[in-house]
Amino acid sequence: MASTYSPNLAIQLIGTGDQAGTWGTTTNVNLGTLLEQAISGYVTQAITDGADTVITIPNGVSGVARNMAIVCNGALTANRNLIVPANTKLYLITNSTTGGFAVTVKVAGQTGVSVPNGAKTWLVCNGTDIVDATNYITAITASTLTLANPLSL
Repeated sequence: MASTYSPNLAIQLIGTGDQAGTWGTTTNVNLGTLLEQAISGYVTQAITDGADTVITIPNGVSGVARNMAIVCNGALTANRNLIVPANTKLYLITNSTTGGFAVTVKVAGQTGVSVPNGAKTWLVCNGTDIVDATNYITAITASTLTLANPLSL
């Protein structure tokens, strides 16, 4: 059976009998790099002013879109798009661009979610487009919120 790649994180799925005696390298990349990047990866991505910025999850190797947390930076003169692959994936997006403009995170050809300048938000790709992952959180009031160390915020 030939090796294939998982549909969302593009991690190599070693086929039965493949890579006999050498499978450790692929396994180490899958576990020590690709899964770690997907679960706790953090990257800064420059947003192109004047064009869409496209990020990818390539098969079996590190890729910007595989990271959990993506900090968008760059000097913008208008609202811009960050195009992600149509893979089911959770993202923490921070818009740290300058210029006061939003970055819309979306799958190519779709609507996506606009992240205002200076904002941080959880977004999820549902396999078709980006949607707000926090739109079902109920209201939090000061009377129900307890901070362990309010000065550490």
